[in-house]
Amino acid sequence: REQPIFSTRAHVFQIDPATKRNWIPASKHALTVSYFYDATRSVYRIISVGGTKAIINSTITPNMTFTKTSQKFGQWADSRANTVYGLGFASEQHLSQFAEKFQEVKEAARLAREKSQDKTELTNPALSITSHQVLPSPIISSNGPGEDKLFRSQSADVEISTEKERLKKMLSEGSVSEVQWEAEFFSLQDNNNKLVAALHEANANVDQWKKQLTAYQEETESLRQRVS
Repeated sequence: REQPIFSTRAHVFQIDPATKRNWIPASKHALTVSYFYDATRSVYRIISVGGTKAIINSTITPNMTFTKTSQKFGQWADSRANTVYGLGFASEQHLSQFAEKFQEVKEAARLAREKSQDKTELTNPALSITSHQVLPSPIISSNGPGEDKLFRSQSADVEISTEKERLKKMLSEGSVSEVQWEAEFFSLQDNNNKLVAALHEANANVDQWKKQLTAYQEETESLRQRVS
């Protein structure tokens, strides 16, 4: 029932649950990262699978934010999974495409939530009567179909606000380590490219030297014959 709506390739990372400061690579190679849409429940998810294991299974909510921390790296916090995901892309263009799709999906999730809330208010008159006492909230549902829809109270909003601040701090701390990691990664990549270019140049010089040596040998042989 879920259909992929966008896919890309990226190196996947998760924040270290112990330190909340360092990134842990999810695999040795880049993985396919896809946006999926569940039309039955109007839910959008980001999914990435490595082998038989789900590396990313993140449900997009209107409160989520995708942050570009460099030209080729972005991250977002998932409070349900209690983690921060990081993606390293091959180019700035791939990062921009993923970020644009994230914003698009987040807006779609917001509209779906509002539509669902409107239906709930129409079918539950009591909610309309006490709406001035209870703050409206996003619908919280798990991956299982048919689960009852829950609404959080004002006290729960305070708890979620605290959770947001904690995640913001986690993102900030993770960004520092990520920038250091990425700088080292791309520095190594640049050095590798320079070494490859130098190797090609050296091979070209060797071919040129061989030709010159052959020419000198032929000239020497010609001079010997003239002397004889």
